[in-house]
Amino acid sequence: MAGHGERLTVVPTVTTLAAMKLRLAGATRGHALLKKKSDALTVQFRAILKRIVSAKEAMGDAMRAASLSLAEALYVAGAPLRHVVQQSVAGPARIRVRAHHDNIAGVRLPRFEHYLAVGAGGSSTSLAGLAGGGQQVSACRAAYARVVEVLVELASLQTSFLTLDTAIKVTNRRVNALESVVKPRLENTIVYIKAELDELEREEFFRLKKMQSYKQRELERQMESARRYAEEKVAGKVALKHGVSVGTATSMLDNGDRDEDIIF
Repeated sequence: MAGHGERLTVVPTVTTLAAMKLRLAGATRGHALLKKKSDALTVQFRAILKRIVSAKEAMGDAMRAASLSLAEALYVAGAPLRHVVQQSVAGPARIRVRAHHDNIAGVRLPRFEHYLAVGAGGSSTSLAGLAGGGQQVSACRAAYARVVEVLVELASLQTSFLTLDTAIKVTNRRVNALESVVKPRLENTIVYIKAELDELEREEFFRLKKMQSYKQRELERQMESARRYAEEKVAGKVALKHGVSVGTATSMLDNGDRDEDIIF
């Protein structure tokens, strides 16, 4: 039988047994669902990890291409390009970021995406490269726009990665708790209740057998008394029929009082 620390402290009754069985069934279903959730999150976690590796490689390529494009633009356009870019920084940003959420097995994963703001920052930067090197300036702008796009994607993947990592740890802790603590305690409690109920049933059976034996002996005693009473009754009726009382009848062989001899 399980020790006291390995089971719940309950009163061993049929109602408690039914409640423990329901709790065990719920814990089993919860364990199966959490296990499936953990597997789904792990699959998504590995997929995001692969995408992060690809995004970091793309980030290195994009930064290298942007740096080379900036060098070409500065070489062709010269010093005036720096002043035009610095003046355009004071205006509102053209590229902005908004957040969404994806639901993966009940876990909300943040997802960021970039978009171009309508009517923001187009007048000052459009003048860059008019004096020379316009094509290189446009290529540089496109290269850095690609860098921003990859940065936003990488930030989205990194945030989802950390969120999934935390969710997987919490889910695995719950799975381990159900598998190693909750279910064994409930199973040990059910075994304990069944053992106690069986013991009570054996005690009740023994008590019923003792009661049945006592009633059987009492019935036999009453039947014996009735039989004796009936025999005595029958003997009394026979004696009355012959005119002799059973209590006052004397034996013919009794020599206590002898009659006198008759002489002819």
